[in-house]
Amino acid sequence: MFEIASVFLVLTALLAYLNQRFIGLPITIGVMAAALLLSLALIGLDLAGIDFGLRQYEESLLRSIDFSNVLMQGMLSLLLFAGALHVDLSELRAYRWQVGLLAVLSTTLSTLAVGFGTWFALSWVGLELPLVFCLLFGALISPTDPIAVMGILKTAGAPKRLELVIAGESLFNDGVGVVIFSLLLGMLASGAMPSVGEGLLMLLHEAGGGLLFGLALGYITFRALKSVDSYQVEVLLTLAAVTGGYALASRLHVSGPLAMVVAGLIIGNGGRRLAMSDTTRHYVDLFWELIDEILNAVLFVLIGLEIMLVTFSASTLVAAVLAMSVTLAARALTVGLPVAMLPGVFRLPKGSGWVLTWGGLRGGISVALALSLPLGSERDIVLTLTYCIVVFSILCQGLTIGWVVRKAVTQQH
Repeated sequence: MFEIASVFLVLTALLAYLNQRFIGLPITIGVMAAALLLSLALIGLDLAGIDFGLRQYEESLLRSIDFSNVLMQGMLSLLLFAGALHVDLSELRAYRWQVGLLAVLSTTLSTLAVGFGTWFALSWVGLELPLVFCLLFGALISPTDPIAVMGILKTAGAPKRLELVIAGESLFNDGVGVVIFSLLLGMLASGAMPSVGEGLLMLLHEAGGGLLFGLALGYITFRALKSVDSYQVEVLLTLAAVTGGYALASRLHVSGPLAMVVAGLIIGNGGRRLAMSDTTRHYVDLFWELIDEILNAVLFVLIGLEIMLVTFSASTLVAAVLAMSVTLAARALTVGLPVAMLPGVFRLPKGSGWVLTWGGLRGGISVALALSLPLGSERDIVLTLTYCIVVFSILCQGLTIGWVVRKAVTQQH
């Protein structure tokens, strides 16, 4: 395991260096694009008979790690906490209803829109995918990825309140999407459709339980931080709260992602202001900023390399283009349109609907959930659609979101 981690860290450092030295893209986009090109080059060399076994080595390396497990049970807790740590809770509170509507209602409606839209679209290219798998695809692709969104938002130049709503939505809709996905996956495993009451009860237990657990975890950590004045101990306490708290949330069957977001908000606001000295605050911020940057880079390299394990065909590529269109249309209908039509409710600058639609980036969480599906042809189709949308989202939407912000919002003010 140490050797595998070493290989990925060395490769990530090398690609990050090349990007910084010669390419100059935002680090998450740059390292993913470089990893993707590297994998495609190895595939091409292998087909030409001059690969020297490098493609087989990369494939065996990727198969030796469980991407879904590494992200969902390892990286995710750290990345969500790090992302929430620097969100201003007082500003977020002013947009709590807007963020709540987008995170819960829009994600649920988008799951249905993408699910049924994909179900109809795939039949046009002769691909048969059961409705439940289409809905699972809708659940895993509808939430925006907080890791991708917050990494790329830093360079987009969006107005502060718009950036706050996009970040807040991405932090919370991830947890909601995972809960909906789990509900549908349970339905697939049991073969029985749960009643509305059972579905709501599961949503309340997982999502509501995750929020309450996050509150308790954040408060306990806050009290512990306030009782000592040693930056080494306090950094260690935050790390223990994240890793131990996420593991305990899984044991309690409550939403770990939502718990990490809430705990991060509490420690990043009340904890930083009332429980930390200036020295401790400096080291806590520096530690979590480094964790965020390093794990982000490793994650996006992994996404780029995963193309080795994705099965492509002419029909699935056409289906992927249709799925991209369906996903963007669903995002526009469930997020962009309400924001544009209800300016008094959302209180965002004119043109924000366009930014929210195009800025709804997908990332590693979607790929991880697709990989967690039961083995079979249905999983292969969902994984291919998901991977294509994630790559399009990060490379195309991520590189042009700054331009969309300037055209849609900035020029109007």
